Amino acid sequence: MTTLRTNPDTAQKLSIAQILETVADGRIPLRFTAYDGSATGPEDASYGLHLNSARGTTYLATAPGDLGMARAYVSGDLEAVGVHPGDPYEILKAMSNLQFQRPSPTKIAAITRSLGWDLLRPIAPPPQEHLPRWRRFAEGLRHSKTRDAEVIHHHYDVSNAFYEMVLGPSMTYTCATYESEDQSLEDAQENKYRLVFEKLGLQEGDRLLDIGCGWGSMVRYAARRGVKVIGVTLSRAQAEWAQKAIAEEGLSELAEVRYSDYRDVYETGFDAISSIGLTEHIGVQNYPAYFGFMKSKLREGGRLFNHCITRPDNRSGAKAGGFIDRYVFPDGELTGSGRIISEIQNVGLEVRHEENLREHYQLTLAGWCRNLVENWDACVAEVGEGTAKVWGLYMAGSRLGFERNVVQLHQVLAVKLGPNGEAHVPLRPWWKG
Repeated sequence: MTTLRTNPDTAQKLSIAQILETVADGRIPLRFTAYDGSATGPEDASYGLHLNSARGTTYLATAPGDLGMARAYVSGDLEAVGVHPGDPYEILKAMSNLQFQRPSPTKIAAITRSLGWDLLRPIAPPPQEHLPRWRRFAEGLRHSKTRDAEVIHHHYDVSNAFYEMVLGPSMTYTCATYESEDQSLEDAQENKYRLVFEKLGLQEGDRLLDIGCGWGSMVRYAARRGVKVIGVTLSRAQAEWAQKAIAEEGLSELAEVRYSDYRDVYETGFDAISSIGLTEHIGVQNYPAYFGFMKSKLREGGRLFNHCITRPDNRSGAKAGGFIDRYVFPDGELTGSGRIISEIQNVGLEVRHEENLREHYQLTLAGWCRNLVENWDACVAEVGEGTAKVWGLYMAGSRLGFERNVVQLHQVLAVKLGPNGEAHVPLRPWWKG
């Protein structure tokens, strides 16, 4: 440390850096500087944080934890030093070793006295922040059709041009499947769709329902191989982009992407259903209805493929943290793969295979961050610096989460049995891994 710890029991006013030292539990692993001229942490640290305004202090003090940090960072009041804003992975990795302790009442009093009440009054968050959960009831009950449409709009209708720059030509916002760590993002995404197609055992002339189809990449992949596909998304921008891409490829006779809630699909008797990256938005309490709906849409012997982010256990709470809930996936919920498998089994589908692709999502997120860095100026021009920083922070933080086993990515394959238990599947896995 480069500053001396001060006894907070005295009446001496603490600097911003001294306040950080007071609440830190152990060594501060990066360089911290503040607008009041104070500093702490190793002078030779590769990465650092600079708090450049009193407003940033208010954000940090009134929402301790990831939400306050995100507010200060997105607003530009907290600067990351030594990393590009499109990929702050390295500084987040360094910060993961920064631990905090709850100060004693005496220390809290000293901190309050040092900051003053003006800095401790809550202020409006950055415009990129969604309403808190308790205020979203105006948009409908959680996971009602109205509210689901609103939260999907918040995340996915940012800008198709922005997503084109970040995701690349595949326009795929879900985990890729890598054959090696040096495989390109585009090849790995193509490999993912190949894997889904083969696990579902799709053949020319089959009928596929792709729920939460995004920009229609799985829809078009299957249609190119003669499969008749309906995709549904709650993002109007995605549906318009996908329909245009379908027409440009000459696939309109086989493929369709609807701007629709999946619950409004009236067709039935599908040979297969894919749900790639949607379960996170459904709500854990709605799993029985969700998987029951899909079972009702399958023919006997039809297969269900579910691909989603999960927690590493089945005990943790489902709700997302403050930053994710307010800035990225409002109303999003995660649970363990065991809960998902149980719910699929409980509606009467038979689970035939599951696998964890946690490391594959690390690689995918690193690829998206590289794209954001390479296209930073254009992305900022398209959506604004604050929004671009939200995506860099989210993707880099998620990469670290998959690396540290905070979250996982599971694929589950199930089948709707015939009346006498017929599964109509080969004895051993029939796809290339």
